[in-house]
Amino acid sequence: MRLHPLYTTIQKPERFTYPFCYEPHPLCQLAAKEVQEYIAAHEEIKEDADHGKMFGVLVVEREGEMGYLAAYSGLLAGRNDWEFFVPPVYDAQQPDGHFKTVEREISRISRSSSDASTKELSQELQLWLFHQYQLLNARGEMKDLVDIWQDYYDRPKLRAKFPLPPGGTGDCCAPKLLQYAYQQGLKPVCMAEFWWGQSTKEELRQHGNYYPACRGKCKPILTWMMQGLDVEENPETQGLPHLEMKTVYEDDFLLVVDKPSGMLSTPGNIEQDSVETIMRQRYPDAMVAHRLDMYTSGLLIVAKSLEVYRSLQEQFVKHEVKKKYIAMLEPLSRTFPREGGCGRISLPLRPDPMNRPRQMVDMEHGKRAVTDYEFLSDIPLPREGEGEGPSLVALYPQTGRTHQLRIHCAHPEGLGRPIKGDELYGTKADRLYLHAEQIWFRHPVTGQEMHVVSPPPF
Repeated sequence: MRLHPLYTTIQKPERFTYPFCYEPHPLCQLAAKEVQEYIAAHEEIKEDADHGKMFGVLVVEREGEMGYLAAYSGLLAGRNDWEFFVPPVYDAQQPDGHFKTVEREISRISRSSSDASTKELSQELQLWLFHQYQLLNARGEMKDLVDIWQDYYDRPKLRAKFPLPPGGTGDCCAPKLLQYAYQQGLKPVCMAEFWWGQSTKEELRQHGNYYPACRGKCKPILTWMMQGLDVEENPETQGLPHLEMKTVYEDDFLLVVDKPSGMLSTPGNIEQDSVETIMRQRYPDAMVAHRLDMYTSGLLIVAKSLEVYRSLQEQFVKHEVKKKYIAMLEPLSRTFPREGGCGRISLPLRPDPMNRPRQMVDMEHGKRAVTDYEFLSDIPLPREGEGEGPSLVALYPQTGRTHQLRIHCAHPEGLGRPIKGDELYGTKADRLYLHAEQIWFRHPVTGQEMHVVSPPPF
């Protein structure tokens, strides 16, 4: 059995982890530390993992004894038979197994047949593979991956959009861990996943950071596999405490407000105040003219009427509105690519369909995204050898893509340093240290050139 003992007096949580938004429990942190020590001590594993891989731990209980299971996503050093880690839900890598035998035959046929015929054979083989993933839940019930997927996307429009799982579904850490625990009669206690190694150029991850399970591939599966467990509530649906919002400028036609970090710009899926809902209590026709991420603070223009809103929108469409953001970048233990100064970052972006709301760099299919930057200060760490300290940087977006500033700071071909507190592309802190400090626009009624400033609260 791949069960590793945990010798600790740490108390277990009352409920199982909600895997798509969580803070790692101390038991998981202890288990993850042991896994990281194991990786570092085994050269073949470390060499492959250093290129970037997700690992997971599941703390389990049996007869009052605590232990943990460990897993990795996909293959590790080309293998999936490492004794320290749980096995895959289904092993498609056996050289003489059905999958590899048919795969070789398809490769042979493809050298002499049309693309259409080999594509059909490949699709049939992939469908066969999905049916081999027989997944358990905590009640002991079993379903194959195709049935799980189609039951989750049961409405006709969703079924048409997501008819079958994408390749690799079922090979992430979380399904492997839960499947093995159920098979061995182990009770899941808590779970966490962490990234080891480098970021890929497309997907930004920080070495050693914890991340939620992916939504695209894993949410349908885990929704099934966690049935029968007492799972924590989704924190994203709980809302946040009431936050105060300051008005920086107001006249008969519009307002400019300073949105606090943690407040939505417009109504969302959670029961929480937004700038727009608060403004509509005072002005029934109020509309937010643009948006800031929930955890970004700073200046937002609010129109008091539809006519003013449309005029402002026209300025945004024509790129006549200018903005300046202030960000504090994380300190790193290595020298970052850009030593002060100023410049321009141009990295095209698109959504990560398997991991929303994350975005990713895609040089071929991404939409144009351009940011100008200027370093304002560097704060050195007190001792040599500890790398650069946090830096303040001014950011001037020339386009308005989702998470543009966050990725352009974090990406190795951008500034190479995540914004402090960016839990998606960096490391979580007390807040996201990104603030919309200044905005320039033309007043939609008077024609006056407007310049509004709100200093950052950090």
